[in-house]
Amino acid sequence: MTLRLFNSLSHRLEIFEPQNPHRVTMYLCGPTVYHYVHIGNARPAVVFDLLVRLLRRTWPNLVFARNITDVDDKINAAATAQGESIQTLSQRYAEAYRADIDKLGVAAPDVEPRATQHIDAIIRMIQRLLARGCAYAAEGHVLFEISHFPEYGRLSGRSPREMLAGARVEVAPYKKAPGDFVLWKPSSDDLPGWESPWGRGRPGWHIECSAMAAAHLGETIDIHAGGVDLQFPHHENEIAQSTCAHGGKPFARFWLHNGMLTFGGRKMSKSLGNVRLLHDLLQQYPPEVLRLMLIKAHYRQPLEWSNETLAQARATLDGWYGLLRDLGRPEPSSKPLHPAFLTALEDDLNTPAALAELAQLADTARREPGGEALTNFVKSAQFLGLLQQDPEQWFKHGVENLNLDTAHIERLLAERSEARQRRDFARADSIRDELAQKGIAIEDNAQGTRWKIAES
Repeated sequence: MTLRLFNSLSHRLEIFEPQNPHRVTMYLCGPTVYHYVHIGNARPAVVFDLLVRLLRRTWPNLVFARNITDVDDKINAAATAQGESIQTLSQRYAEAYRADIDKLGVAAPDVEPRATQHIDAIIRMIQRLLARGCAYAAEGHVLFEISHFPEYGRLSGRSPREMLAGARVEVAPYKKAPGDFVLWKPSSDDLPGWESPWGRGRPGWHIECSAMAAAHLGETIDIHAGGVDLQFPHHENEIAQSTCAHGGKPFARFWLHNGMLTFGGRKMSKSLGNVRLLHDLLQQYPPEVLRLMLIKAHYRQPLEWSNETLAQARATLDGWYGLLRDLGRPEPSSKPLHPAFLTALEDDLNTPAALAELAQLADTARREPGGEALTNFVKSAQFLGLLQQDPEQWFKHGVENLNLDTAHIERLLAERSEARQRRDFARADSIRDELAQKGIAIEDNAQGTRWKIAES
């Protein structure tokens, strides 16, 4: 496999080769568990799940870590507002996150470290930074001094001054410079805290990922991935503290960043009030529709989210499942993935090109039933995490929300068929209208009469 990935650190496409082919390492920044995640948080989980699938084809010994941030000021505030313990709240939303992305077909990571389980490792890393003169203690805080890392800003391609101009940076009297960031901070009695050489406190956000990645993957990892919104300050800070703590060793050889979701052309964010929660969307749409939406654009590009594009994704999957319903699902094949499809994915995870190849295979399978196109089509689609269901089950998704008895629907269809045979078209049409009012669409074709949930 010749896999090319866009490395955000070098700002160019590079051929990926692991430092150790017997133990390839990858880290993805996971959620801060204080609420249900929004659909934008699901994009890295889905697109990098696809990358993990691709990597495992050549390097089955890949070790993939995706963390859980379970100590954070947002968690503290949410727990206080809801009148429950921080542990209870974070555990509930961590479980909800796992359940929701599992529905999207995202495989569990090999390692899922939690920040609260790595406090000792975090303290040891901070002590190394202090010993090397890269950090300083002040008023119960420990801060990283960015002037001690000349390459600070290389990842985002901007100078510290440019980065700070557009960032919300706490200006505090105990800081030597505004850009210095917190490694450890004091905790009051009502907040979670651990004993440390600097007093009772808790870690800063950035040091958590550095310590967890080192603990499970080593001091230099092959791939670090996450949303482009984390590039600064989170990933810049991870690089600075990890490189300094590990005596100048690179923290990650490849940095991959997915683009943001937009809604009506604007970034999806809580402050703008245009957030769509994944948990809610899963109640409204089949999970495969959401998964297809999340991979339809190139992962590095922004992705526009709208009801119209969701309807398009549903229509695409309806067509593909209709093909399976008409031709039947082929037997599983041990043949390699379709070459053109695989080539598209190996070109920096080019999912638009891969989906275009998938559409061509579907067209060929329709024109040439019985050929290899159908097998290639299904195998390629399933590699993307699509076409996992039985076609009949797919077309009836959501029937439970209509409070309809499927047996009653089948009886009405049988009555309609008898009416048509009697040429009682008025009765047949009235049954169609009755079902349509209940959200059921009827399809008459060469294979017979079928029904599905109508498009809303």
